[in-house]
Amino acid sequence: MTKLSVNINKVATLRNSRGGNIPDVVQAAIDCQLFGADGITVHPRPDERHIRYADVYDLQPKITTEFNIEGNPSPEFVSLIRKIRPTQVTLVPDAHDVLTSDTGWDTIEHKDFLTEVVNKFQSMGVRTSIFVNTDLEMIKMVSKIGADRIELYTGPYAEEYKTDRRKAIAPYVEAAILAKKLGLGVNAGHDLNLENLNYLYVNVPWLKEVSIGHSLISDALYMGLEKTIKAYKNCLNTPIEGNKH
Repeated sequence: MTKLSVNINKVATLRNSRGGNIPDVVQAAIDCQLFGADGITVHPRPDERHIRYADVYDLQPKITTEFNIEGNPSPEFVSLIRKIRPTQVTLVPDAHDVLTSDTGWDTIEHKDFLTEVVNKFQSMGVRTSIFVNTDLEMIKMVSKIGADRIELYTGPYAEEYKTDRRKAIAPYVEAAILAKKLGLGVNAGHDLNLENLNYLYVNVPWLKEVSIGHSLISDALYMGLEKTIKAYKNCLNTPIEGNKH
């Protein structure tokens, strides 16, 4: 079964735009789990423009599923992980001024740094995942670094899906097959939505987890959070006719 981890950053973005505690990020996480989410994802950035470090501490005792914390492993981030000990850390190469994650790690260039960080987190008992593009050489290096999983950056898939979904999915299938051979688990995330998620699920083998935030929270404005989570979960359980590559 492919798990759905709900990224609640956008809930925090809405709260921060007004101040106060509406909407309540912790309550949103509790509700997401109640409605069927298999995990909660947060991505605290240095400027705290959405999820704040304080939120992560508030959330930790309320997560009854899996807690996935994403981020660029700065000293402050490493300290956070040491204190929280989430289920999974996803390493993302975000610059401080980037609007959203838009590429994976160059694992060859950053091999030594990533190896050191992965070793730290694994020694804490935290599963490690590295955010990567579908470049096969970068995935091979993840195996040498020693991470547990990769998270495939699905932005290019989501964009090309609109015009040629067979072409869009092909590199992700190849990447997943290689990862399986190397003993790596496969996660995926970025720009996944109700239109393109099922096709990814049906065609990419051994997909363990998808992390979805922006589209899911946006859909919840129209459909309600409970119905939205069920709709996304349905995309990960039932092949829709015509979606098999």
